[in-house]
Amino acid sequence: MDIKILGSGCDKCQRLESVTRSAAGQLGLEPGFEKVTDPAEIASWGVMATPALVIDDQVVVSGRVPSEDEVRGLLAGS
Repeated sequence: MDIKILGSGCDKCQRLESVTRSAAGQLGLEPGFEKVTDPAEIASWGVMATPALVIDDQVVVSGRVPSEDEVRGLLAGS
């Protein structure tokens, strides 16, 4: 599993990473994590609002920080 956090590195981006790492750990997953901060690369994903969460090359959340429960569901469904 490959996870990307798209965003500038702001507080919300950091919270999204923290929530996602916690949810993955609770599921016993050890995905690869990548932070994408380049605005052009973020735009290439079609993301207009950050932070955004990409799981296995699919944008699953953008413009907000989802709850840990929501992220667990997204990870379990991948």
